[in-house]
Amino acid sequence: MNLNIPNIDLPRIVIIGCGFAGLKFVRTISSKDYQVVLLDQNNYHTFQPLMYQVASGGLEPDSIVYPIRKVFKGKEHFHFRMTTVSAVNAELKELTTDIGILKYDFLVIATGATTNFFGIKNIQKYGYTMKSLRESLDLRSLILQNFEKALNISDIKQREQYMSFVIVGGGATGIELAGALAELKKNVLPNDYPDLDIRQMQIHVIEASTRILSGMSENASRKSHRFLKSLGINVWLNTVVLDYDGENVITNTNNFSTRTLIWSAGVMGAPIGSMENSVNKSNRILTDEYNKVLGHDTIFAIGDVASVSSELNGKGHLMLASVAAQQGDHLAKNFNAYIKGKEMIPFKYKDRGTMATIGRNRAVVDLPYLKFSGGIAWFVWMFLHLMLLVDFRNRLIVFVNWAWSYFNYDKGLRLIVRKIHPTQDTVLP
Repeated sequence: MNLNIPNIDLPRIVIIGCGFAGLKFVRTISSKDYQVVLLDQNNYHTFQPLMYQVASGGLEPDSIVYPIRKVFKGKEHFHFRMTTVSAVNAELKELTTDIGILKYDFLVIATGATTNFFGIKNIQKYGYTMKSLRESLDLRSLILQNFEKALNISDIKQREQYMSFVIVGGGATGIELAGALAELKKNVLPNDYPDLDIRQMQIHVIEASTRILSGMSENASRKSHRFLKSLGINVWLNTVVLDYDGENVITNTNNFSTRTLIWSAGVMGAPIGSMENSVNKSNRILTDEYNKVLGHDTIFAIGDVASVSSELNGKGHLMLASVAAQQGDHLAKNFNAYIKGKEMIPFKYKDRGTMATIGRNRAVVDLPYLKFSGGIAWFVWMFLHLMLLVDFRNRLIVFVNWAWSYFNYDKGLRLIVRKIHPTQDTVLP
């Protein structure tokens, strides 16, 4: 097998990964001046900030994904191949993929991030994550499957295990999922499962630091903490998870009994294997201020997998979608300038603000010169996320789903599309 990419008289730029960084780069790069080859293991782009809504039944998966070929339909000298890259040979300027070898003139690595379990093997084995669309669908099926099982269990403690959810990590992903589960508990599950006492359902958010949303302002942390408590969510600060055996969560302060531990406590870069000598402690590829990988003249890295060595005492920028998109756009503009003989410009991140939602009429927004929360913040959060979706169809579908949920206090289709084994090792037929 081979990739069947035609050889033409234009420099070939190969981009690995179509997350926010890769998508923005390909959109901005001039395909009249370069042959552009995009590689990804999926044939779609995923809007990751809304994956928690797929996991909680608020949105269907087709609402937040968009076919890559359709995104770049009609782009000149553009080629997409669905494949996995296993190695980079910088001397020969070639990639090893599962469908063949591909030569490049310039390489842009935008492979994103993966879950960091901090070496706790049992959590990696028994816990659940939301780093992919499949994992979000698995989690949705598991949550509903738990309540189906709880219906048939007489032992109260065992039933409560299936109706309790422990979310590790008080960042945006953790608190947004907690808020979505709380809304299910309040508005949906009592109607779906009238035979169960849904009041027994417990939602725990465990955070190792002194406050949730530690990457945002103290005002946002305080308000979001208050929102979570108002929804009946238990928030445990200064609490470190030490182990989990599939039923019992062991921490430095309290222990919790649950069949569902959702891990959102950390991420690390997901570089290509042969780039492992160029990474920092967070497994992120070290680059200069031009996003060029240190020690390489033709290899660049952007997005979560990259770390600009001169930023944040060598730790690089935060792993945010806004950083990834800005880096993708900036690097593409630099390439467009380079081909015309102009100098490249160093990357500088422009912080336009961060935000998080904790459910209906509850959100926090930190802008550079303004911080606010509540209903207005929630509408701002919804509007921005709608506008960031790739296509009008996606925006329309998400808007209709949100409007339906808002006025009917209901959430999507509660479908168990696959039966999940308790250890997450297999998907049962």
